Amino acid sequence: MKLPDTAIQAQGGGAGPGRSPDAARLTRLLPLPAALLLSGCQWAVLDPKGPVGLQERSIIIIATVLMLLVVVPVIALILIFAWRYRASNQKADYQPNWAHSSRIEAVVWLIPCVIVAALGVIAWRSSYTLDPYRPLAGTVKPIRIDAVALDWKWLFIYPDQKVATVNQVAFPANVPVEFHITSATVMNAFFIPQLGSQIYAMAGMQTQLHLLATEPGAYQGLSSNYSGDGFSGMTFKAIALPQQGFDAWLAKVKASPQTLGTSAYEQLAKASENNPVAYYSQVQPNLFTDIIAGGMAGMAAMRSK
Repeated sequence: MKLPDTAIQAQGGGAGPGRSPDAARLTRLLPLPAALLLSGCQWAVLDPKGPVGLQERSIIIIATVLMLLVVVPVIALILIFAWRYRASNQKADYQPNWAHSSRIEAVVWLIPCVIVAALGVIAWRSSYTLDPYRPLAGTVKPIRIDAVALDWKWLFIYPDQKVATVNQVAFPANVPVEFHITSATVMNAFFIPQLGSQIYAMAGMQTQLHLLATEPGAYQGLSSNYSGDGFSGMTFKAIALPQQGFDAWLAKVKASPQTLGTSAYEQLAKASENNPVAYYSQVQPNLFTDIIAGGMAGMAAMRSK
């Protein structure tokens, strides 16, 4: 039996009295923007835990405010003009022959030029102060870590400590970290959002990144450049520890029965997804250099074809 329209509306299946179907659909969609805002975005870039991240957050905020100086007035003027010159407003000025205003021209050109100049100065200064190759100021000797992008995991080699890890990197808090980064596969991008500065990792090439964590914590790391099927699981934990905690972590790694020689590396380099954390108590000498050399040989072979 077909229910009357009023019954359907009473059960929530219709627009309701005095409401069009389109209005009812819009009402049902209203919670979606709130759901998107609460969908798990942690805004890690705006919650920095190091000097590099702090400077980058300042640049983001300053640049956003400068651009809003244009965006907000334009949106406001659109609404004001639409209201003032609506068809029902008979008091609005009607000037069909109006064509030019020097004041408007000055505002339209001068303000954007000032904003672009300010953004240019900020970009020029920050490109020097935030140069990833530039060591961070400090009295403590940096710790060196070699990072290698694999399919689809991260290998971290500690050349001074002669150990290695997979999908986990640890370092002392308030100690500069000197990352040397390469890829043994396609191009990736090394990124720890709360510490700052993404930088690309490419086969046969080595790049550097200097970071520092000002407080202990576990920070999410990832590849921010799409690299294939297992890209979504290519994440790692960057753990900043007090010096004693780092020493204890290092002792745990050195107690691992696994070692990273040529055969173990070849097995590790095979494509795999969602790899668990792994520790290697010994690493083949010059493994990082050999990985770069292998990437250079691969690129040379591709060019010769």
